[in-house]
Amino acid sequence: MADFGQNLNKNNMKKDTSKVNCEVKARTEVQLPDTPATPVVNPDLTGAFIKVPLVLAETTLQIVVEADIPLDPPASEIKRVLKDVFLTQCKLVPVGPFTEIDDTGFFTSAGAKLFVEGFIRKNIEYAPKGCNSALRTLTAKVPFSGFADLTQEGDLMNLPIFGFGEQRRGQFIDPKHGESPRLDKYFFQNSVIYNEQPYCELISAEFFELDFSPHSFDSHNSKCSNNSSFNKLREKIVTDLTLKVLQVQQIPLTIPGAAAAKQDDCDDC
Repeated sequence: MADFGQNLNKNNMKKDTSKVNCEVKARTEVQLPDTPATPVVNPDLTGAFIKVPLVLAETTLQIVVEADIPLDPPASEIKRVLKDVFLTQCKLVPVGPFTEIDDTGFFTSAGAKLFVEGFIRKNIEYAPKGCNSALRTLTAKVPFSGFADLTQEGDLMNLPIFGFGEQRRGQFIDPKHGESPRLDKYFFQNSVIYNEQPYCELISAEFFELDFSPHSFDSHNSKCSNNSSFNKLREKIVTDLTLKVLQVQQIPLTIPGAAAAKQDDCDDC
């Protein structure tokens, strides 16, 4: 009797599985009417300025890295390696020469050092040792760091702007001992200028890579045995990393000289 009940439940389960409803809920969208809207523009704008990210440089850095990556379990063959670059730091440090902008306390810098730090994220797909093993994956982060020189002649399309504050200290003579300064009385004056921090954006990365086992490997004797596996992967990577360096700056909507050049072109027509 118990066997009959179990068989009946199995038949019901098979029957219910065959009647699974594969339909999903959906609806048809109705197109809404749309009409052009007239933009509202300030009619009194003359000599307007906007504050936007300005491209300072677009450069390609070549990063050379060598690393050892352990494999657990050991591998008998590398199938595929996928790579991405992540920046954890990209800082621009001005080194001059500096030129002041109209006695404002802000200076343009004709040279700078770009400090870059990050890692290459590698996803390694490999076959473990054995004749009938499932493929394994390993994610490794290979760090890198360095700097690059950016100069006005070859790298900087637009100059970065930085302001420098001042600190002054006034001292007093001891009234009792005119030949000695007072060490308990000072006058301080300082000014602070807050700058827009330049930042970076990734554009592209191109990888050239050599991966190999640091131990000897005899391919002629590589049958399904423990001798045909390796537990460490040595890699030599050359990465051409292209990025943009930007800084938020205030720029005029009408570039000086652009209107005159446009008028000259019209006159030629």
